[in-house]
Amino acid sequence: MELYELNLHFLTEGLKAKKFSPSELFESCRKRIEQCENNIHALITETYTAPKPVENSEGTLAGIPVILKDNLCTKGIRTTAASKILGNWKPPYDATAWKKLREAGAVLMGKANMDEFAMGNTCGNSAFGPTRNPNDITRVPGGSSGGSAAAVSAGYVPFSLGSDTGGSIRQPASFCGTYGFKPTYGMVSRYGLMY
Repeated sequence: MELYELNLHFLTEGLKAKKFSPSELFESCRKRIEQCENNIHALITETYTAPKPVENSEGTLAGIPVILKDNLCTKGIRTTAASKILGNWKPPYDATAWKKLREAGAVLMGKANMDEFAMGNTCGNSAFGPTRNPNDITRVPGGSSGGSAAAVSAGYVPFSLGSDTGGSIRQPASFCGTYGFKPTYGMVSRYGLMY
């Protein structure tokens, strides 16, 4: 079994027990993205070309790869909300959700495709082209967080973040055969989340 195929629990336990290194996990996920991305198109911006994770980080998610929906602000990293209007915008601040993940040691692999400005339910309404369902590329992955769900389903990362007002996490999760969770409103900060 490849490292990218393991779930978050086994990955965090394996890293703690030093069964594999953060760099080995990073490389497994990077290779999986490169193997599948041309067919799935789950990402708008790829960040896995940045430096590899720190080997001795202490956070609870140290070395764990993650993908963020492209409406979560990432300081200095392009955040488009799948719109050409914001095609080259680099926020001057991090969304709180990403800041907390980063502080816990998570490694950003990319920004996920979505329906433009989170308005849609197919992940086909993106200025950067549609995302395809990894289980059957003739089908949609659902939306608006389709890129996030497709990335997890394809094995890019063990988990990703999306946003959900009326089903935008839960519907693509069900379309792609992954778990989707919408926390109670107010439990997760919306600071730095567009739309």
